[in-house]
Amino acid sequence: EDLVPRPPVVTIMGHVDHGKTTLLDAIRSSAVVETEAGGITQHIGAYQVKHDGRLVTFLDTPGHEAFTALRARGAKVTDIAVLVVAADDGVMPQTVESINHARAAQVPIVVAVNKIDRPDSNPTRVRQELVAHDLQPEEWGGTTQYADVSAKENQGMDDLVEKILLVADAELELTANPKAEASGPIIESRLDVGRGPVATMLVARGTLHVSEAIVAGDSWGKVRALYNYRGEKVKEAGPGTPVEILGFDKPPAAGEHAHVVENDRQARHLAGLRAQRVRAEQFARGAKKGVSLEELFTRMEEGGVQELNIVIKGDVQGSVEAVVGELAKIKHPEVAVNVIHTGIGAITESDIMLASASNAIVAGFNVRPNAEARALAECEGVDLRTYRVIYQLTEDIQQALVGMLAPEQVEESLGEAEVRALFRASRLGVIAGCYVTRGVIRRNARIRVVRDGTVVYETGIASLRRFKDDAREVQEGFECGILLEGFNDVKEGDVLEAFETREIERTDLEVAGDGQPAEEAPSEEPA
Repeated sequence: EDLVPRPPVVTIMGHVDHGKTTLLDAIRSSAVVETEAGGITQHIGAYQVKHDGRLVTFLDTPGHEAFTALRARGAKVTDIAVLVVAADDGVMPQTVESINHARAAQVPIVVAVNKIDRPDSNPTRVRQELVAHDLQPEEWGGTTQYADVSAKENQGMDDLVEKILLVADAELELTANPKAEASGPIIESRLDVGRGPVATMLVARGTLHVSEAIVAGDSWGKVRALYNYRGEKVKEAGPGTPVEILGFDKPPAAGEHAHVVENDRQARHLAGLRAQRVRAEQFARGAKKGVSLEELFTRMEEGGVQELNIVIKGDVQGSVEAVVGELAKIKHPEVAVNVIHTGIGAITESDIMLASASNAIVAGFNVRPNAEARALAECEGVDLRTYRVIYQLTEDIQQALVGMLAPEQVEESLGEAEVRALFRASRLGVIAGCYVTRGVIRRNARIRVVRDGTVVYETGIASLRRFKDDAREVQEGFECGILLEGFNDVKEGDVLEAFETREIERTDLEVAGDGQPAEEAPSEEPA
């Protein structure tokens, strides 16, 4: 009997640059795109709009492919997904990805066909492409609502919001109990310079009030202040409302379930229990990952995997998760990325000290180092890099890994000589009298002794002579005497094959052949 209707929570999804934020912009008539680096949304924002006296809550999830994890979270906390597809571009990889996220979260999809003001736009083609993904338009006898809009020209916005409310009324019974203790997911969190830890929470049920004790994962606090999406201070937030919370002891992890508890002491106790469990899990993961000294030496001797250690700091939790997720995709048999620490907030001296102790590099995403940290990085020789767009970071890390790859050993054949006579010298051993049949024999080359097509020994040249004179090299068609290092069992008719190995620097992380690194030639270097 306490249940009341609540606003639907809508997630804007779709391919990068199809106009998601501009669309949301047009709906709520404010400029968000201008504040984003490179015009790419990199945080989850939550906003509310009013239509015919009814509220609708919008989540703006990033469209860049690296933010799959954030977009998935957006779909999980949402009631309806609005799929934005550009009328001049059609269905793209991330459009399909967004459909999959919405289906995995079992939420209905409303399609917004954007950019209909473009001269080359074709909304019918978009509908035809989406039919292949089981999104049959209602006007074609299906069940999916389509709205043709132009975010730039502000066309069709009312129609879109109407269709969202229509789906909410027809397919969903959105009710919540406003009298219960508040609970809901943390959408985003960050460390604000002036205000401390700030968390964006979407209240799912109950009403959140100022001064209540709250816990989210291993973070706890007392609600000092609440701000709505416009940045205005409010005293309470009801179901379906996004709100910024001040008062946590540290930024809670994005995606954590936050809930109000009786008092501060209980909140601190619950957060402590969760922190202990997290530490135990990390310890268990670390115990599995560690190796004994004997194993470590074995791996080093076998030329095992090299690791690039990295410390990642970001402005918000979601961005850090996205960066870690992207780096996890970089896989190679010889080199690996090892994220040793992540955090949110400015790059500090402790981050630099950790990187110095671990031979790591420090990557900052939308954060800057303070003066002390920068000076310490220079003093300790720590590589400190800051980025504003995620793909620049991943490209740089890939280049760093390429630099760690062992150079490829390439073998170059020089020539062959046939053994035609043997001369025994008591002090030296067996000297092979040879005729150079192909190429050239050099004194510093490696030699393979080939007998009846089989390699019987591999060695170097101890002495190369032509008549009584030492020779640096002997060309094709000439005779010479060759004394091999540590090998006297030469027979007439043997073929001595001369070769050199050269090292070639690797230029990318591509792996040769069937997923194994390119096969290495013998590791001995030229004398």
